[in-house]
Amino acid sequence: MAAGEPRGLGNYYFRYLPQRPFPLLTAQETTSRLRQWSMLGRIKAQAFGFDQTFQAYRKDEFVMAFFKDPNVIANLQLLSDSPGQWITLGTEVEKIEAVNVPCTQLSMGFFNRLYDEDIVRDSGHIVKCLDSFCDPFLISDELRKVLLMEDSEKYEIFSQPDRDEFLFRLFKHLCLGGALCQYEDVLNPYLETTKLIYKDLVSVRKNPQTKKIQITSSVFKVIAYDSAGICYPSTKSHEQTFSYFVVDPIKRHVNVLYHCYGVGEMS
Repeated sequence: MAAGEPRGLGNYYFRYLPQRPFPLLTAQETTSRLRQWSMLGRIKAQAFGFDQTFQAYRKDEFVMAFFKDPNVIANLQLLSDSPGQWITLGTEVEKIEAVNVPCTQLSMGFFNRLYDEDIVRDSGHIVKCLDSFCDPFLISDELRKVLLMEDSEKYEIFSQPDRDEFLFRLFKHLCLGGALCQYEDVLNPYLETTKLIYKDLVSVRKNPQTKKIQITSSVFKVIAYDSAGICYPSTKSHEQTFSYFVVDPIKRHVNVLYHCYGVGEMS
């Protein structure tokens, strides 16, 4: 930081890291899937660095400092309400909500119960069901039933702590998609894309004592308010509009995963 430059709130100073690649969102196979799921052009990952030790118990101070930082205000992107153009924050945040999101899962075996419970056949095909609505989502298969319908008989195969996990949330977001989502008939594209995004955002290291791999990132689901109300991730709330902050306390990076529900790019 240059001499005499004012420090951000809470003594954090942030810098934008445009050179940090997120191959998860630019790989050809991923982009074709996101297009099919009506999320392409409405989902983005950005990285920022910070200069002080991160302390998870002071997350609210950290997130507020983030939104107050000039480098964030000038570079953090979101979709405008109309006509769906990418814009920068450009407003003064007055209040934030940062909800802890558990991030402990290290294996995609977490989803094996979908096979065990006949939600998905051994071939990988998702079992169909009679169409119903869980507003605003059309439910035409057993997978969406498990994700959305609390009174369905197999909803319980994932406990509430399971559903709170960042890995599950990512998977659910991809399965539900955008406004014109074309659902998959087989499970694998959802699992593969979830795994790619998760690995790209979340940091791990080997514990020197136990030699076991452990996750070092802290994850928060974030909402910000200005004087008029919710301003980020969007002024309109929707289950599929979200922003997750994935903080790497060792590298001192925060990865922001953002999506705004709507009609994705078609071509």
